[in-house]
Amino acid sequence: MLPSVSVVIPSRDDAEALRTCLDLLARQSVAPFEVVVVDNGSSDGTAELARSLGAVVVDEPRVGIPSAAAAGYDAARGDVIARLDADSRPGRRWVERVARSMRDPRRDAVTGVGTFYDLPRPVGGAVAALYLAAYYVLSHLALGHTVLWGSSMAVRRRTWLAVRDDVHRDDPELHDDMDLAFVLGPTRRVRLAPSLHVGVSARSLRGASQRRRRFERAFRTLEVNWRVHPPWLRWRDRVERAQGEVSDRAGRSSRRSSAG
Repeated sequence: MLPSVSVVIPSRDDAEALRTCLDLLARQSVAPFEVVVVDNGSSDGTAELARSLGAVVVDEPRVGIPSAAAAGYDAARGDVIARLDADSRPGRRWVERVARSMRDPRRDAVTGVGTFYDLPRPVGGAVAALYLAAYYVLSHLALGHTVLWGSSMAVRRRTWLAVRDDVHRDDPELHDDMDLAFVLGPTRRVRLAPSLHVGVSARSLRGASQRRRRFERAFRTLEVNWRVHPPWLRWRDRVERAQGEVSDRAGRSSRRSSAG
């Protein structure tokens, strides 16, 4: 049986993009258990639109994606908490693929990939591939394991409940997806799932000020989390976990051989 999937969407003054996202979620091959829209102090009718399209609306007046995303995860009731941005455009099987990716109960989180739909077709795919490759590779070095990408990701609800007090939800100048990945740590199982493909807007990369803000938030997220768990300790924990898994597999193989 597939796990139930709650979809959380933080949104602030993004009703037009949100309408498209909710329309696409209404056409899924496997319906989500619920869609939770977090209204983060909007003035454009975001909450009213979401309710009219059947979403559960959570009000989070503290402006900032970290607080909005965490409020949505707290409210979600499904076995798996999936996350999209308001401008994400999931394909028809996105929820089904989230559920299948999280069917293994040992898996704590999965993260996907995307294409910039508001750039010319050949450019949008290439730019997104380069951007996400850099993001995943560099973040992996910094974290000691796979990072999460908020435009298409999912975390098991019981895992969220175990770590929610450790995320930095009150700091609006952090990347919430990277912060959550830091808190999950190198001993939990986080996997990249290329099947979780979505279309996303390139608006967050347009203009020098937008790009500078993203880099500043990335460095702040690193700084805040490295104070708690620096990279050399994270990689030590990752190596120890890998050695433990190899030892466990060798032990199981030896026992099977003895039994045979």
